[in-house]
Amino acid sequence: MFNSLGTVLDPKKSNTKYPEARVIVLDDNFNTFQHVANCLLTIIPSMSEQRAWDLAIKVDKTGSAEVWRGNLEQAELYHEQLFSKGLTMAPVEKT
Repeated sequence: MFNSLGTVLDPKKSNTKYPEARVIVLDDNFNTFQHVANCLLTIIPSMSEQRAWDLAIKVDKTGSAEVWRGNLEQAELYHEQLFSKGLTMAPVEKT
């Protein structure tokens, strides 16, 4: 008997990779740790307060930090939102 609830994936199509990208915050001389951490916490989904602070510190110490990685469309949205809050951003980097 045929199970109408099952789905068969075409192996040629299921291996198609969606474009991915990285969102990178750069260090600057005017944004505070608190502002960077708050922006990350507010804009990036599933961002914990501890991770936001860790990333803000990494930006300060190393000059940049990858704050999110995923599909290109979402990366562009988060990049735009962080930029609009005054953060210094590297261009969205496709992976």
